Amino acid sequence: MDAPPTPPSAAKPSPAEAADQQGVRSVQRALGILGLLTDDRPRLSVREIVEETGLAKTTVLRLVSTLEQSGLLWATGSGYMAGPGLWRWAHLARRSWELPPETQRGMRELAARRRETVNLYVVRDIYRVCVAQQESPQPLRHVVQVGDELPMWAGASSKVLLRDATDSLLQRIAKQSPHGPQHAAAMRRWIDETATKGYGESHGEREDGLSAVAVPILGQSGSVVAALALSGPTVRFTPDLVTEFAADLRQMAQQMTERGFGRPFDSRG
Repeated sequence: MDAPPTPPSAAKPSPAEAADQQGVRSVQRALGILGLLTDDRPRLSVREIVEETGLAKTTVLRLVSTLEQSGLLWATGSGYMAGPGLWRWAHLARRSWELPPETQRGMRELAARRRETVNLYVVRDIYRVCVAQQESPQPLRHVVQVGDELPMWAGASSKVLLRDATDSLLQRIAKQSPHGPQHAAAMRRWIDETATKGYGESHGEREDGLSAVAVPILGQSGSVVAALALSGPTVRFTPDLVTEFAADLRQMAQQMTERGFGRPFDSRG
Protein backbone atom coordinates (compact mmCIF):
# COMPACT_ATOMS: atom_id res chain seq x y z
CA MET A 1 0.00 0.00 0.00
CA ASP A 2 1.40 3.39 -0.94
CA ALA A 3 2.14 5.85 1.85
CA PRO A 4 -0.23 8.84 1.96
CA PRO A 5 1.17 12.02 0.45
CA THR A 6 2.71 14.54 2.79
CA PRO A 7 0.25 17.37 3.43
CA PRO A 8 1.45 20.81 2.29
CA SER A 9 1.44 22.13 5.88
CA ALA A 10 4.00 19.47 6.84
CA ALA A 11 6.36 20.25 3.97
CA LYS A 12 9.84 21.25 5.04
CA PRO A 13 10.86 24.84 4.34
CA SER A 14 13.32 25.44 1.55
CA PRO A 15 16.97 26.18 2.49
CA ALA A 16 16.38 29.87 1.82
CA GLU A 17 13.26 29.94 4.01
CA ALA A 18 15.04 28.06 6.77
CA ALA A 19 17.91 30.55 6.64
CA ASP A 20 15.46 33.46 6.82
CA GLN A 21 13.72 31.93 9.83
CA GLN A 22 17.03 31.39 11.58
CA GLY A 23 18.06 34.96 10.83
CA VAL A 24 14.84 36.38 12.23
CA ARG A 25 15.21 34.23 15.33
CA SER A 26 18.76 35.47 15.88
CA VAL A 27 17.66 39.10 15.54
CA GLN A 28 14.84 38.56 18.02
CA ARG A 29 17.24 36.95 20.49
CA ALA A 30 19.79 39.76 20.12
CA LEU A 31 17.13 42.40 20.68
CA GLY A 32 15.89 40.43 23.67
CA ILE A 33 19.35 40.64 25.22
CA LEU A 34 19.50 44.41 24.71
CA GLY A 35 16.03 44.65 26.24
CA LEU A 36 17.35 43.21 29.49
CA LEU A 37 19.31 46.40 30.14
CA THR A 38 17.41 48.89 32.32
CA ASP A 39 18.13 51.89 34.51
CA ASP A 40 18.09 49.57 37.52
CA ARG A 41 20.31 47.02 35.80
CA PRO A 42 22.75 48.85 33.48
CA ARG A 43 25.14 45.86 33.31
CA LEU A 44 24.58 42.18 32.61
CA SER A 45 26.80 39.16 33.07
CA VAL A 46 26.72 36.23 30.67
CA ARG A 47 25.26 34.13 33.46
CA GLU A 48 22.39 36.59 33.96
CA ILE A 49 21.66 36.62 30.24
CA VAL A 50 21.58 32.82 30.12
CA GLU A 51 19.22 32.70 33.11
CA GLU A 52 16.92 35.43 31.78
CA THR A 53 16.68 34.20 28.20
CA GLY A 54 16.91 30.46 28.69
CA LEU A 55 19.38 30.27 25.79
CA ALA A 56 22.41 28.01 25.77
CA LYS A 57 25.63 29.66 26.95
CA THR A 58 27.27 29.10 23.57
CA THR A 59 24.38 30.88 21.85
CA VAL A 60 24.56 33.78 24.30
CA LEU A 61 28.31 34.14 23.79
CA ARG A 62 27.87 34.22 20.03
CA LEU A 63 25.12 36.84 20.18
CA VAL A 64 26.96 38.96 22.74
CA SER A 65 30.08 38.87 20.59
CA THR A 66 28.12 40.05 17.54
CA LEU A 67 26.47 42.84 19.51
CA GLU A 68 29.84 43.92 20.88
CA GLN A 69 31.40 43.98 17.41
CA SER A 70 28.50 46.19 16.25
CA GLY A 71 29.07 48.56 19.16
CA LEU A 72 25.67 47.81 20.68
CA LEU A 73 27.22 46.22 23.79
CA TRP A 74 30.38 47.19 25.66
CA ALA A 75 32.37 44.72 27.73
CA THR A 76 33.43 45.83 31.22
CA GLY A 77 35.00 44.06 34.15
CA SER A 78 31.58 43.56 35.73
CA GLY A 79 29.62 42.58 32.65
CA TYR A 80 28.16 44.06 29.49
CA MET A 81 26.63 47.53 29.28
CA ALA A 82 25.00 49.55 26.50
CA GLY A 83 27.55 50.21 23.79
CA PRO A 84 28.51 53.48 22.10
CA GLY A 85 26.87 52.35 18.86
CA LEU A 86 23.49 52.97 20.51
CA TRP A 87 24.24 56.70 20.69
CA ARG A 88 23.55 57.01 16.97
CA TRP A 89 20.16 55.34 17.30
CA ALA A 90 19.37 57.34 20.43
CA HIS A 91 20.21 60.57 18.61
CA LEU A 92 17.96 59.65 15.68
CA ALA A 93 15.13 58.63 17.99
CA ARG A 94 15.41 61.81 20.00
CA ARG A 95 15.30 64.00 16.89
CA SER A 96 12.26 62.11 15.59
CA TRP A 97 10.28 61.85 18.81
CA GLU A 98 11.25 64.87 20.87
CA LEU A 99 8.34 67.24 21.36
CA PRO A 100 8.52 70.90 20.33
CA PRO A 101 9.60 73.24 23.16
CA GLU A 102 6.15 74.86 23.34
CA THR A 103 4.50 71.45 23.79
CA GLN A 104 6.93 70.47 26.54
CA ARG A 105 6.28 73.80 28.24
CA GLY A 106 2.52 73.26 27.93
CA MET A 107 2.78 69.85 29.58
CA ARG A 108 4.82 71.30 32.45
CA GLU A 109 2.32 74.09 32.99
CA LEU A 110 -0.64 71.70 32.89
CA ALA A 111 0.99 69.36 35.43
CA ALA A 112 1.78 72.29 37.71
CA ARG A 113 -1.72 73.80 37.43
CA ARG A 114 -3.69 70.57 37.83
CA ARG A 115 -1.09 68.89 40.08
CA GLU A 116 -1.47 65.54 38.30
CA THR A 117 0.84 63.66 35.95
CA VAL A 118 0.59 64.45 32.23
CA ASN A 119 1.31 61.62 29.79
CA LEU A 120 1.45 61.35 26.02
CA TYR A 121 0.78 57.92 24.48
CA VAL A 122 0.93 56.46 20.98
CA VAL A 123 -0.06 53.04 19.66
CA ARG A 124 2.38 50.24 18.94
CA ASP A 125 0.48 47.18 17.78
CA ILE A 126 -1.60 46.00 20.77
CA TYR A 127 0.18 48.29 23.24
CA ARG A 128 0.29 51.98 24.04
CA VAL A 129 3.70 53.53 24.53
CA CYS A 130 4.47 56.52 26.72
CA VAL A 131 6.52 58.94 24.60
CA ALA A 132 6.50 61.93 26.97
CA GLN A 133 5.62 62.68 30.57
CA GLN A 134 5.52 65.49 33.09
CA GLU A 135 5.20 64.23 36.65
CA SER A 136 2.75 65.57 39.20
CA PRO A 137 4.36 67.75 41.89
CA GLN A 138 2.48 65.84 44.59
CA PRO A 139 4.17 63.08 46.66
CA LEU A 140 1.37 60.62 45.85
CA ARG A 141 1.30 60.48 42.07
CA HIS A 142 1.14 58.18 39.08
CA VAL A 143 4.38 57.73 37.14
CA VAL A 144 5.02 55.82 33.90
CA GLN A 145 8.52 55.81 32.46
CA VAL A 146 8.98 57.17 28.95
CA GLY A 147 9.24 54.17 26.67
CA ASP A 148 7.04 51.93 28.83
CA GLU A 149 4.51 49.77 26.97
CA LEU A 150 1.12 49.35 28.60
CA PRO A 151 -1.80 47.12 27.60
CA MET A 152 -4.76 48.63 25.80
CA TRP A 153 -7.59 46.49 27.16
CA ALA A 154 -8.33 49.23 29.71
CA GLY A 155 -7.51 52.83 30.50
CA ALA A 156 -8.62 56.28 29.37
CA SER A 157 -5.83 56.63 26.80
CA SER A 158 -6.68 53.29 25.21
CA LYS A 159 -10.30 54.34 24.70
CA VAL A 160 -9.04 57.38 22.83
CA LEU A 161 -6.30 55.71 20.81
CA LEU A 162 -8.59 52.90 19.61
CA ARG A 163 -11.24 55.20 18.13
CA ASP A 164 -10.62 53.90 14.61
CA ALA A 165 -9.62 50.36 15.59
CA THR A 166 -10.77 47.40 13.53
CA ASP A 167 -12.67 44.52 15.11
CA SER A 168 -9.70 42.23 14.50
CA LEU A 169 -7.40 44.52 16.47
CA LEU A 170 -9.85 44.68 19.36
CA GLN A 171 -10.04 40.89 19.34
CA ARG A 172 -6.26 40.62 19.55
CA ILE A 173 -6.15 43.06 22.45
CA ALA A 174 -9.03 41.36 24.26
CA LYS A 175 -7.30 37.97 24.06
CA GLN A 176 -4.40 39.43 26.05
CA SER A 177 -6.70 40.83 28.74
CA PRO A 178 -7.69 39.06 31.97
CA HIS A 179 -11.30 39.12 30.71
CA GLY A 180 -10.80 37.01 27.58
CA PRO A 181 -11.98 37.47 23.96
CA GLN A 182 -15.49 38.53 25.01
CA HIS A 183 -13.96 41.74 26.37
CA ALA A 184 -13.81 43.10 22.80
CA ALA A 185 -17.52 43.97 22.95
CA ALA A 186 -17.05 45.97 26.15
CA MET A 187 -14.07 47.75 24.64
CA ARG A 188 -16.12 48.75 21.59
CA ARG A 189 -18.81 50.24 23.86
CA TRP A 190 -16.18 52.20 25.81
CA ILE A 191 -14.62 53.50 22.58
CA ASP A 192 -17.99 54.63 21.19
CA GLU A 193 -18.91 56.36 24.47
CA THR A 194 -15.53 58.10 24.51
CA ALA A 195 -15.93 59.31 20.93
CA THR A 196 -19.33 60.75 21.79
CA LYS A 197 -18.09 62.56 24.92
CA GLY A 198 -14.87 63.74 23.30
CA TYR A 199 -12.72 62.37 26.11
CA GLY A 200 -12.06 59.09 27.88
CA GLU A 201 -11.91 58.37 31.58
CA SER A 202 -11.05 55.35 33.68
CA HIS A 203 -11.20 54.56 37.36
CA GLY A 204 -9.42 51.49 38.68
CA GLU A 205 -9.75 49.56 35.42
CA ARG A 206 -6.12 48.47 35.22
CA GLU A 207 -4.85 49.32 38.70
CA ASP A 208 -6.96 49.81 41.82
CA GLY A 209 -6.95 53.40 42.98
CA LEU A 210 -5.69 54.81 39.67
CA SER A 211 -7.75 57.15 37.50
CA ALA A 212 -7.10 58.98 34.25
CA VAL A 213 -8.68 61.34 31.75
CA ALA A 214 -7.51 61.42 28.12
CA VAL A 215 -8.28 63.24 24.88
CA PRO A 216 -7.23 62.55 21.27
CA ILE A 217 -4.60 64.43 19.29
CA LEU A 218 -5.28 64.40 15.57
CA GLY A 219 -2.82 64.26 12.69
CA GLN A 220 -3.12 65.91 9.30
CA SER A 221 -5.28 63.06 8.02
CA GLY A 222 -7.79 63.56 10.83
CA SER A 223 -6.94 60.24 12.46
CA VAL A 224 -6.01 59.86 16.12
CA VAL A 225 -2.22 59.85 16.36
CA ALA A 226 -1.75 60.22 20.12
CA ALA A 227 -3.56 60.54 23.44
CA LEU A 228 -2.90 63.28 25.98
CA ALA A 229 -3.80 62.28 29.53
CA LEU A 230 -3.88 63.34 33.15
CA SER A 231 -3.55 60.53 35.68
CA GLY A 232 -3.38 60.14 39.44
CA PRO A 233 -5.04 58.66 42.53
CA THR A 234 -8.77 58.01 42.10
CA VAL A 235 -9.61 59.90 45.29
CA ARG A 236 -8.53 63.12 43.57
CA PHE A 237 -10.50 62.48 40.35
CA THR A 238 -13.95 63.66 41.40
CA PRO A 239 -16.68 64.08 38.73
CA ASP A 240 -16.33 67.87 38.73
CA LEU A 241 -12.55 67.72 38.39
CA VAL A 242 -12.76 65.11 35.63
CA THR A 243 -14.84 67.58 33.61
CA GLU A 244 -12.33 70.35 34.25
CA PHE A 245 -9.39 68.08 33.41
CA ALA A 246 -11.03 67.11 30.13
CA ALA A 247 -11.54 70.77 29.19
CA ASP A 248 -7.89 71.61 29.87
CA LEU A 249 -6.68 68.58 27.95
CA ARG A 250 -8.90 69.35 24.96
CA GLN A 251 -7.57 72.90 24.80
CA MET A 252 -3.97 71.73 24.82
CA ALA A 253 -4.65 68.90 22.35
CA GLN A 254 -6.25 71.39 19.96
CA GLN A 255 -3.17 73.60 20.14
CA MET A 256 -0.92 70.61 19.44
CA THR A 257 -3.05 69.60 16.47
CA GLU A 258 -3.01 73.12 15.04
CA ARG A 259 0.79 73.23 15.30
CA GLY A 260 1.02 70.12 13.14
CA PHE A 261 1.67 67.42 15.70
CA GLY A 262 1.42 64.68 13.04
CA ARG A 263 5.14 64.10 12.43
CA PRO A 264 6.38 61.42 13.04
CA PHE A 265 3.15 59.82 14.20
CA ASP A 266 0.85 60.38 11.22
CA SER A 267 2.51 58.80 8.20
CA ARG A 268 -0.74 58.96 6.26
CA GLY A 269 -1.07 62.73 6.42
